[in-house]
Amino acid sequence: MARLIQIHLHQLSDLACDQLSDHKTQVVERKREVACLRNQLLSQSFELPVSDQQVVRTNFGKPYLNDYPDLSFNHSHSQNFYALATSKQVQNLGIDIEELSRKVRFEALAQHAFHPEEIKKWQVLDYDPEYWFKVWTTKEAVLKASGLGIRINLNELNTNLHPEQNGGRCEHPEIGVYAYQNYTLAGCMLTVAWQSEHSCNGLKFPVIQLHHLV
Repeated sequence: MARLIQIHLHQLSDLACDQLSDHKTQVVERKREVACLRNQLLSQSFELPVSDQQVVRTNFGKPYLNDYPDLSFNHSHSQNFYALATSKQVQNLGIDIEELSRKVRFEALAQHAFHPEEIKKWQVLDYDPEYWFKVWTTKEAVLKASGLGIRINLNELNTNLHPEQNGGRCEHPEIGVYAYQNYTLAGCMLTVAWQSEHSCNGLKFPVIQLHHLV
């Protein structure tokens, strides 16, 4: 059986159009919307009922299904988009999505989070913001897949990301080897990562299906 990763991309509601009382209320409403959407998509993907009570987290904050630890998933959301990656065969998934219009202190964050080789490539590309987002989402997805989150120095993780390619493999002594796939979509950058192998077999990507949902 071919290994399969499904990515579900959903547009979130525009809370700015709602007459909510304050920012705190908007944050609570967004969390509720994301949780309901996550449970709905997980139920559809794994063909079983999923509720908030079944979604638990490791000590480092990585979510998993308490009764079905072999079913792998990870999710991410921006202001306007939600992305969920699921798999019954591929373990240790991570996903990150960022909107390309997001206001970012590119230089300051690059100096803090990018490996020296990544900074060199970014400079050669005349500080291309799309490459910046590709590197950033790759780091986030890899660290989320590892289950550690941002608990290693980001500038020590070299994604080996090639400007003209949309996938690759990287490793770090504290987390091992991970492969990743990048997607430049309408208005956003999305990256999915998964635990790989030291051999060339690690570059044989699973079948990845991307589903756009309304």
